[in-house]
Formats: sequence, C-alpha cells, structure tokens
Amino acid sequence: MPSASSSSYVRRSRRKVGNRIAGAAPSTNGPNTSGATAHQSSSSSSTTSASSSSSSNNLGNNASSSPFPLENSAPTPQNINGGGSAASEGSTSTCHHQSPYDLRRKIPDLWNGISTSTIATNFVPLLNTSTSFSLQGVPYLEETLSTASIRKRPRTATATSSTSSSSGSNHPGTSSLSQQAFESNLPPAAHYLQYEIPDEVLLTIFSYLFEQDLCRLSLVCKRFNIIANDTELWKRLYQSVYEYDLPLFNTDLCKFSFVKPDSSEYDNPWKESFRQLYRGIHVRAGYQDKKYKSRRIIYFDTIATALEYPEDFKQKQNQRILRLDQYDDDKNNSSNATSQPIIFLHSGHYKDDYLFIDSDVAWIGAAPGANVAEHVILERESSSTVMFFEGANHAYLGFMTLKFSPDNTSTVQHHKHYCLEVSENCSPTIDNCIIRSSSVVGAAVCVAGRGANPTIRNCDISECENVGLYVTNHAEGTYEHNEISKNALAGIWVKDGAKPVMRENHIHHGRDVGIFTFENGEGYFEKNDIHNNRIAGFEVKAGANPTVINCEIHHGQTGGIYVHENGSGQFIENKIHSNNFAGVWITSNSNPTIRKNEIYNGHQGGVYIFGEGRGLIEHNNIYGNALAGIQIRTNSDPIVRHNKIHHGQHGGIYVHEKGQGLIEENEVYSNTLAGVWITTGSTPVLRRNRIHSGKQVGVYFYDNGHGKLEDNDIFNHLYSGVQIRTGSNPMIRGNKIWGGQNGGVLVYNGGLGVLEQNEIFDNAMAGVWIKTDSNPTLKRNKIYDGRDGGICIFNGGKGVLEENDIFRNTQAGVLISTQSHPVLKRNRIFDGLAAGVEITNNATATLEYNQIFNNKFGGLCLASGVHPITRGNKIFNNQDEVEKAVSSGQCLYKISSYTSFPMHDFFRCQTCNTTDRNAICVNCIKNCHAGHDVEFIRHDRFFCDCGAGTLTNQCQLQGEPTQDTDTLYDSAAPMESHTPMVN
Repeated sequence: MPSASSSSYVRRSRRKVGNRIAGAAPSTNGPNTSGATAHQSSSSSSTTSASSSSSSNNLGNNASSSPFPLENSAPTPQNINGGGSAASEGSTSTCHHQSPYDLRRKIPDLWNGISTSTIATNFVPLLNTSTSFSLQGVPYLEETLSTASIRKRPRTATATSSTSSSSGSNHPGTSSLSQQAFESNLPPAAHYLQYEIPDEVLLTIFSYLFEQDLCRLSLVCKRFNIIANDTELWKRLYQSVYEYDLPLFNTDLCKFSFVKPDSSEYDNPWKESFRQLYRGIHVRAGYQDKKYKSRRIIYFDTIATALEYPEDFKQKQNQRILRLDQYDDDKNNSSNATSQPIIFLHSGHYKDDYLFIDSDVAWIGAAPGANVAEHVILERESSSTVMFFEGANHAYLGFMTLKFSPDNTSTVQHHKHYCLEVSENCSPTIDNCIIRSSSVVGAAVCVAGRGANPTIRNCDISECENVGLYVTNHAEGTYEHNEISKNALAGIWVKDGAKPVMRENHIHHGRDVGIFTFENGEGYFEKNDIHNNRIAGFEVKAGANPTVINCEIHHGQTGGIYVHENGSGQFIENKIHSNNFAGVWITSNSNPTIRKNEIYNGHQGGVYIFGEGRGLIEHNNIYGNALAGIQIRTNSDPIVRHNKIHHGQHGGIYVHEKGQGLIEENEVYSNTLAGVWITTGSTPVLRRNRIHSGKQVGVYFYDNGHGKLEDNDIFNHLYSGVQIRTGSNPMIRGNKIWGGQNGGVLVYNGGLGVLEQNEIFDNAMAGVWIKTDSNPTLKRNKIYDGRDGGICIFNGGKGVLEENDIFRNTQAGVLISTQSHPVLKRNRIFDGLAAGVEITNNATATLEYNQIFNNKFGGLCLASGVHPITRGNKIFNNQDEVEKAVSSGQCLYKISSYTSFPMHDFFRCQTCNTTDRNAICVNCIKNCHAGHDVEFIRHDRFFCDCGAGTLTNQCQLQGEPTQDTDTLYDSAAPMESHTPMVN
C-alpha cells in the first residue's frame, strides 16, 4: 500500500459520484489510533496477507461469537408510516446519492460466505470506543456485506520488512512508512469498508441507521463524516420522526418556524432541525409500545398518558439532546437555542381530550402537508379545550386545530368555557393554530385576569358562533398576524381595563362589529386590516380608550369607526374608506382624537358627529365621500383643524341642528355643493380656513344658521363666496372673499348678519348683494375691484352700511333699486368706473356723512321719483362723463357700451316701434330719430339701444353695432343655492 505522502487521493469507485472526496489517508493521530496500533506489526506483507486470510476463515466459521456489540433484541428501525427500516422508508424518496446500478451485482465474489460477525470483528478497530450501533436485523445490509469482496486495484503492493521499518525510523518519511504498515495490516473488511467500498453502498448502509449512529459514524473519518451528513439521508430520517415537509427550527424560546432548505443558513437544515427538536416527546397512536434501543425518543399513544409523564422524567427528557457537537466537526451547530420541554402531537383527531397547561412546555402539532394544523385536531365538548394557568410563563402551543363544540341544546351552562382560555399570571405563546367554536355564548378565545399576557400570532380564529377573541379584566398580550373572520359576534372584544397590543391582524366579514372596545377597555391596535364587517369596523363605547394606528378600516356594511357613550381613543394615520355609512361616527359625549387619517370614498359622509359628540379632528385628508366630509349636528362641539376636505360629492363641512364646533385652519375645496353649510340654529366658529374652488357656494348660512366666520380665505367658487338667508345671523369678520364667478357675499330672503373688516374683491358680480327683505350690517369692509358693482341692494333689501371703503368697481359703488331702503353712514365711495351711488326703481335710502368722489359717471345719481334722505355727505371731484358726453353730442353708448349703465334721460321711438325694454339717449333722439314720434320715459340708468345697433335704423352717432342685446336696468341677478335634504 502506498504511503500517505505518495498520493493524496484514495480511489473508492470507478463510477464518479457527487460526494466523492480527495484527501489523505487517515492519520495515526485520529480517533482510530488505538485500534490501528493494535493491528500494526513488523512482519512482511506476505505474512500479513496470510494472517488476514487465516483470520477471515476463522471469522467465517465463528460468526456467532462476534465481539461487536450487536443488540439482539432491537427491532428493525421502523418507517414513520408503519413499517420498514430507516433505509426502506427512504428508498421511495428521490436521492441524488443513490447508486444508478445494482450494487450487489457489481461487488466481487471474494468475500462470499463471510458473516456479519466477521465484518464486525474486522470493523471494530475503525470505530471510536463509544461507537455502538446494530447491524443485526437488517437483512439487506447483512446480505451486502456477506457477499462483498475486496476489489482489486491497479496500485503497487506495499511490502514492508522489519529492516526497512527500522531503517525508516531515521528517515523523514518514517510516519508515512508507519501509516503504510498500518494500512497494509488492516483486516480485509475494515480496509474495504473504509477505502474501497463505493459511496453508494455506504450511503445505503447508513440509511439503515438512526440519528445517534450517524453522529458517531461521522467521527470515524472525513469520508464517513461527509456521507453521514448527507442532506437526503437526514431528510428521510427527519420526516420519519416529525412528519414535516420542511425543517422546523426552534430559534428562540417559544419561537418555532419552518424554513425552506434552500433558504436556510445551515449546510444541512434537516440535521440541524433534528438536533433542535430531539429533546421532544411524542404523542402518536400505535408507537408507545415500540422500542428502539439505538434511539432515545419517547412515544405516548394519548394526550392523557403524556400529561401523566412524571415531571422529573420530563426534565431528564429535556436534557436529552442530540449532541452533534461531540461527533461533528461543525461547531456552529453545537448550541441549543432553548431547553424548553417539547411535546409533539402527531396527526389525528383527539376528541374529548384537553390540555391543562401550567408549566413551560411546548405543545406542537406534527404532520405532513403545507398546513400542519389542519391534520392535528384537538376537540372538546363539555369544557374549555385548552387552558393556560399560572406557571405557564413560557409555554407554547402551535400548529394544531382547537375546537370547542358544545351541545347548544343542552341546559348545562357553558358561558365560561372557551376553545382557548388564558388566565391570570401566565404568558404563553399560541402560534399557527386554527381555532373554531360553535358555542353561541362566550368567545372562542378568552384572555382574562391581571398578568394574563399571551402572545397569539399567525392563528385563524374564524367561523365561530360567538366572539372570536375576548380580552378582559386587565389582561394584556400581543396578538399579531391573526386571521379573524366570519364570526357571529364581534371579531374582538376588549373590556374592563384590558390593554392588548394587536398588530397586523386581518379582521373581516364578521356578522357583527370588527373590534369592540367597551367598559373602559383600552389597547394598542396597529396595521390591522378591518373590512366587510356587518356593523362598524371599530366600535368604542362606555369609557373605552383604545389607540388605533396605521389600520385600514374599509368596506363596512355600516360605518368605519363608531365612538359613543363617553368613548374616547386615538385614531392616527389610518385609512378609512368605502364604508356604507360614515367613515367615523362620534356621538353621546364621546371625545376621541381623529388625527392624520385618510377618510375617503364613503357611501355617506366622512366624519359624522352628532348627539353631543365632541372630539379632535385634525390633520386628516377627507375626500370623495357621497355626503359631507364632516357633519356636525345636535349640540355636538368638536374641534376640527388642519384637515383637507375636498372633492366631496356633497358639501365639505355641514353643521346643523344646533351643531357647534371650532373649525380652524382647514382647507376645504373642490366640493360639489357648499364648502361649509351652517343651518338650523347652529353656531360654529370658523377661523383661518381656506375655502375655495367649490362648485357652488363657499360658506352657506341658511334657516337660522349662525356662528362666526373669521380670518378665512374664501375664493374661486362658482356661486357666491358667502350666502346668508332665512333668518341666519352670522358674524363675518376679517375674511378675504375674492375670485368668485358670481358675487362675493349674497344676503337674501330675510338674511341678517354682521360683515366687518372683510376684504371683498375681484368677484365677477357685485361684492355684496342684499335683497328680499334682508337686513345685514356692513362695517369697515373694503369692497373693491369688482367686475360688477360694489354693493347692490334691491327687491326690498335693507341693511346698514357703515364706514366701508368701496372703490374701483366696474359698476356703481352702491346700487339701490326696487323698493329697497338701506342706511349708508360714513362710507367712502370712490374711484368707481360708473357712478358712486345710484338709486332707482322707487327705492330710497338714508345717506349720512358719506364721502363720494372721483367716480366716472357722477357721485350721487337719482332716477325719476327717487327722494333719499341725505345729510352731511361730501360729493366731490367726480368726473361726470355722462354730462360731458351729452354736452358734446355723443351717443351715451360710446362711454358705456353694454357693460355699464349711465343714468340720464331716456326715450322711446314710436316710429321705430321700440318697446319698454329699449332705451334711446337724448342725442340719438335729436339726430338718429329726428322727426320721429318719440316720448320721454324717465331719468334712469340705461345704455342706448340705438348706439348698440339693436334697432332698425343704424345709429348715426356710433359705428358698427357691437352687441345685440336688450337694455339691462339692474346688475345680473346672483345665483342662489338650492338646499338638498341631508340626513
């Protein structure tokens, strides 16, 4: 045999195999040193060969006297499905190491007739002194070894004499020569098994062994170590014990998780999982009476017998682990994550069994398939199925189905019985369980009592005929990644001071409310998906005070969040959308904080506060709701600030039926109806809001709507910026009302109100309209740059206009018409593009101490029959463009066109058949209609139809006609809002 230094590769088979290794022959310093030394001698190779042959013959004749420690009483290793050895149960699995040819047919016949005891005798020197595994009872292994012979190899035979051995002691290759001597004196079976037998045969042999034997064999040599750690070998062995399709890792206390092998950090995840779980005992029907002397796994047929297993034996079993670090070079696998006792509950339906857990034990379902829990079912009919009591501080229950199925027609009360019950002063972990209860009272899961602090995660609590999860009586706990659905009552109840932490649960399609906190229940709810529940997604009642953050509450058959009867709570950064009723309901003295939420696409309103509700509504984005973004009614008094309320299909904010509230610094825009509605005795305060770009009115007071409107920006509405009607009497102060496509402020139908220190400018029609018996007070406002008049009062309008600055408006600074009678005191009316004040159509007014100056058509212009009360007015420096045009013989249309209405004498022409709607200026009568039958109508405001080209004869004082229109005597009427009925 060549020395160890002559070649570093040991040929094992002519067929290439994936796990073939290249390495030096075993060192004499390795674990086999004592055995190798016992067989070394200084005799020649011929003597050695003869001795080996003689020994083989002797062993063949004395197989029964083998000194190898065979376990004669050990049964054949059993397949997990009921029969066969560890090899036979794995033979049906695909294994890339399995030989592609018939191993027995390829093996030479030199060893025919050698018995198992002969192989064992010659194999002993290769094994560690602690190695002890059984070959008896494995027929195929006996047959393979009994028919095996040494394959002849094309290598130079090593002949070692005592002389060469002695002389070699002074040569640098002395150790190599000693190794040659060792190898040349190896017994034939041992030599073949260690150096010549193909990997496929070794792998087949190893597949008959159990886990402890494989760990010991891995110490024999590097080759055995590699083969004994084969992934498929351990996978078959693992699945025969635990049944799982994937490795299950116990990475920390009360933490078990499946990991795909290709995602594992371990080279052999099946072996590592085996090591971590090896301390467990098993409940598996039909296995209790089976004994494996080479395996230390304890089986029980029933849960009851496992529970009766003495506690001291459990501790010993817990200390029994698969010590890979003693037999494996991979020290990374040497640590055990936890010493927690484990009980595996294997596939089956355990009816009328229950678990009473008061210690730190882990109960784990064991079954094949993608969902282990479906195959391990624990069911109870008369009392709670699983109960955790004091002492179960680190208990674990996972990967099984729990059922509570009482007879609901029975008279026996079971309202205190549950599918899963966690009592005070314990903190178990419940993981990956399916929980079902058909009880019509109580709950499927109950956590009650001070110190009750479980972790419930990845569980499915669904289709129960009662409440899904009930946390009460100051209990706590962490509840994560659970599926809670289709329960007859609430998905979750929290009451009586309980403070659970619930994260990333899926709570949906319940036949009642999703989460119900009441009677001072609290809790922290984060990133839960709550939807399609028949009542509210989240209900808060009777002093409850939960914190709800980053949840999605949507598609509820009624509302999203319902807070009532003195409820409170913090609802922050949630998405609340697509609910059939309001996204948030607040009522009956409740006072929650609704902050930084997205509230949108509700089939009714966004936030609905009624019945003396309160609350802080801030920094929310409220949009796309079918009714008002925020509705406040019936003496409710919330604080609404810093919200965006926009693109509603109805109004932005609706305050009615004596609603109140502080509404400040919100942005309300692009709503279909009014930005803010205030009605029926309501008195909110609106400050520093931006209300703009609405499709109707900005702020709408009607039917005795009151309140304060202060320091707001109200702009770019299709209708008026502010409308006040029917007895409404708001205080409107310090606002900027501008850019409206209609008027700035419209007061009509008996509207009142005080408008003070507002800026009203750049509106398409009058800055302020007062009509139909309305009587507001306007003080110290600036009304300017209007594209129509400054203030228009008509149809019986009244009002007090005091100390206002009215300037730079296109039409009259103040137009008073049709039986109106306002009072104007100490106003400044100037720089207008028409008259300063015009009074017409049987109207009158009281004008006291006003300054009217620098207006284009004159200061005070009075129509025929108008006799206002004037006192102390100063009318000066007006441009009197009308009188100048008449004096110069011009047509008045030249100075007015059809957009303004200078006041002067106007006529009609009978010859030209003009109507009462046509007016002709005095110069056109003298020139264009000279000799016609004409008549004087009155002194009033008009533009000349002759100059406009609307009559048959062309005007001789004017060029081509510019517009075909009828005479307009008043500014265009403003658009009035229609009030739809809103519930």
